[in-house]
Amino acid sequence: MSRLKPFSKLPGLNTASILLVEQEEQFQLRLAETLVEETAVTVNVRLAKSLPLPIKNEESRPRIDLVVFIVDLTSELSLQSAEASLKHLDPGYFLGKVCFMVTNARQASATIERLDAVRKLAASLHSPLLCAEDQTPDGVTNATGRLLTILKVAAGLVPMTTALYFSNLTRCTVPPDIDQPSFY
Repeated sequence: MSRLKPFSKLPGLNTASILLVEQEEQFQLRLAETLVEETAVTVNVRLAKSLPLPIKNEESRPRIDLVVFIVDLTSELSLQSAEASLKHLDPGYFLGKVCFMVTNARQASATIERLDAVRKLAASLHSPLLCAEDQTPDGVTNATGRLLTILKVAAGLVPMTTALYFSNLTRCTVPPDIDQPSFY
């Protein structure tokens, strides 16, 4: 198993590739179906439960422009899988080509500690953190729109904007009082 590298292959013309990493695969499939409906650019969607990716398909795999870790806040396994998968990414991905997305933040079973852990993880890696409503079609559509904006920049399809510059504008920041028990 090898590390996933962002600049190992040439980009395609008007093509962007996204890798959605989610342990449970519930939201991942609906998001993928909506992403491929994009008509302005060709979007290649790859799905994975965790990293590393198998080495046998490495030659036929397109260049991955954006890696999205989808964390279900009602599942501790989802957060652990995302944390374990991070070590299989080349450091070049953390220059604007990694994004975190959380789901089920409104569920009563979602713990605030898990959300804080994802926020700290995204902040420490200078990556965007998106919240998505996965229970409604409008929520999936809204999440798709936000991901497409980040994907187009990461793939180099937006003139005069680089992924590193864009990630500085959208990165997750953690307030200094997050360790206080009163943070909500």
